[in-house]
Amino acid sequence: MTSVRLRKGLQNAEGSEDGAAHEDHVKLEHKLPSEGCASRRLWKTLSFTLGGTIAFCVGLLTSVYLATLHENDLWFSNIKEVEREISFRTECGLYYSYYKQMLQAPTLMQGFLGLMYDNKTESMRTINLLQRMNIYQEVFLSILYRVLPIQKYLEPVYFYIYTLFGLQAIYVAALYTTSWLLSGTWLSGLLAASWYVTNRIDTTRVEFTVPLRENWALPFFAVQIAAVTYFLRPNLQPLSERLALLAVFVSTFLFSLTWQFNQFVVLLQALVLFTLDSLDLLPALKASRLYGVQIAGLLLVCALQFLNSMILGSLLISFNLSVLAARKLQKNLKTGNFLNRLGKLLLHLFVVLCLTFFLNNIIKKTLNLKSDEHIFKFLKAKFGFGATRDFDANLYLCEEAFGLLPLNTFERLSDTLLFCAYVFVLCITATAALAGALRNLSDPASQQSTGSTGKGAVSLKPETAYNLVHSIAFGLLALSTMRMKYLWTPHMCVFASSGLCSPETWALPLKAVRLYSPKRLCVLRYAAPILTLLYVSYKFWPGVMAELSELREFYDPDTVELMNWINSNTPRTAVFAGSMQLLAGVKLCTGRTLTNHPHFEDSSLRERTKAVYQIYAKRPAEHVHALLRSFGADYVILEDSICYERRHRPGCRLRDLLDLANGHMIDGPVQNDPDLKLADHPRFCEEIKRDLPPYTAFFTRVFRNKTFHVYKLSRNK
Repeated sequence: MTSVRLRKGLQNAEGSEDGAAHEDHVKLEHKLPSEGCASRRLWKTLSFTLGGTIAFCVGLLTSVYLATLHENDLWFSNIKEVEREISFRTECGLYYSYYKQMLQAPTLMQGFLGLMYDNKTESMRTINLLQRMNIYQEVFLSILYRVLPIQKYLEPVYFYIYTLFGLQAIYVAALYTTSWLLSGTWLSGLLAASWYVTNRIDTTRVEFTVPLRENWALPFFAVQIAAVTYFLRPNLQPLSERLALLAVFVSTFLFSLTWQFNQFVVLLQALVLFTLDSLDLLPALKASRLYGVQIAGLLLVCALQFLNSMILGSLLISFNLSVLAARKLQKNLKTGNFLNRLGKLLLHLFVVLCLTFFLNNIIKKTLNLKSDEHIFKFLKAKFGFGATRDFDANLYLCEEAFGLLPLNTFERLSDTLLFCAYVFVLCITATAALAGALRNLSDPASQQSTGSTGKGAVSLKPETAYNLVHSIAFGLLALSTMRMKYLWTPHMCVFASSGLCSPETWALPLKAVRLYSPKRLCVLRYAAPILTLLYVSYKFWPGVMAELSELREFYDPDTVELMNWINSNTPRTAVFAGSMQLLAGVKLCTGRTLTNHPHFEDSSLRERTKAVYQIYAKRPAEHVHALLRSFGADYVILEDSICYERRHRPGCRLRDLLDLANGHMIDGPVQNDPDLKLADHPRFCEEIKRDLPPYTAFFTRVFRNKTFHVYKLSRNK
């Protein structure tokens, strides 16, 4: 049998040629990596520089845009000082008054002492404002304004509002950075910033509530989320990990220092970490460090606020300590088969919750803490755990801001394609997370110490998993309480934009329909955000420019007249009673002493406010006079907008809430409970205007315009 084979000489020659070619290839390989690495480093440097520059510019432009809207809406530069101060409505005016007070103090030390021993915010009481309220930002700004050589060039009010609008630049830059970190391209950051601006109605309200605490706090919270996102990346260098953890600590501290509701927001974040940790979607060690950082940040704020009991008794501290303790108590929590692990997980959850409520109960009883009980009363009534006649809880329940998120919000968000993109990304990412969680619970060997949460076709990075559950948690909060949408919608911009630019988002559907290829993946991840940006720019740019050209002017002559009258016709030591929203403006514009104010996080103040509000209830003149005089009131301001209110539905007007709390039948077409009784007296705010003897004996009208009626209380009764 014959066969054909190569001649030995030729075979050896070809072999030597192959060897030479192989040697040349090896030499080339040694050369190419260094050249490739250099070009990659150069590309990364250029991309980072360009992306960073765009982040800075976008943040700055957003800040200027919001400041311009504020100016155009009020003509802030042209109105009088008293009108500027009145424009800081409700609690905003109260907070700004402390900045003004610090600037008017002869020395910084006297300003500090004035805040620590304040007897003008609540009459007949001396309170430590630095302990009670989150006003360190006003203190810091007042010090800066006094120290920096800017008094000749910039008025105090402009220094204040420009600082806040400057913080919005940091806010947008942080959103941009988070999106960039998640997707790997700064294009997603640009899309996130664009969505933030075009959905401004639903993402921020800083332009008309400038000094509000959340406008100070949310930029720091956005920075914290960016730092957490970076910290959760796998395979970080030890130095990078420590710096990221430091950034988380500093931003958590600043966020907590500037907003009284910090503990509830950070608690929700802790619950997100707990969920991911339990499902092995992020490394347990990193979760533990984040729990510790949250506790440390809050305790530092507690120390600066002179051991504020509301922080010590917060659910956050109790929960985090319970999680860390339960982990020590329960060994081998993440071992065994699916049913075994599921049972351990449920037991772990039960132990953590029991420890949390037990520890929190002990702390609250030890400290006799009642500062936040109105919040839990509100939550209990809101979620249907029995109707309530509690005045404080009903004040929140009847406000539109604390109701359910309106459906037209989703229409607005869909117009910019934000909500559509968000749902698309959410569905794909949630599918990957669910698959990863089930695999981790079923197969302990699939757990990754580096933090990778999945293998093969379905995978999810820890930082993506965190932002997914964070978005779901804050979305549920926003759906239940409209005011909380400002915590959700900015993160929605981040999550949707990063998902559109992320290769992981597109890989799953492409593999599902068997169309996956690297080229298609690359085209989709860049084409989708670019087309979205073009659509948003084309559709909404004319509206933005029209909005910037629309000019309005602040106009509230009745309130201006009232403030001017108080300044001119009452002694500086006079004490005023009235609605807490109006009294905040009285303190800012006139410096007079108040009986009550809008900062509601104190049980004794809530009781005092309810007593003062009897001016709008069905009470006799002598009873109202005795109540007001017990708080040292010299004057009481009655507002027609409250006495004859029509803004709220029957049963939710302030006078209705007072009638209900007092056990009286509510006026109007309302179904009254059978145990309610007819009041023995007419409504005080209506009857006093008739100048009948029972009322004139206790109250003398000293000022009146179309909105306000001011009465002086007699002292000898």
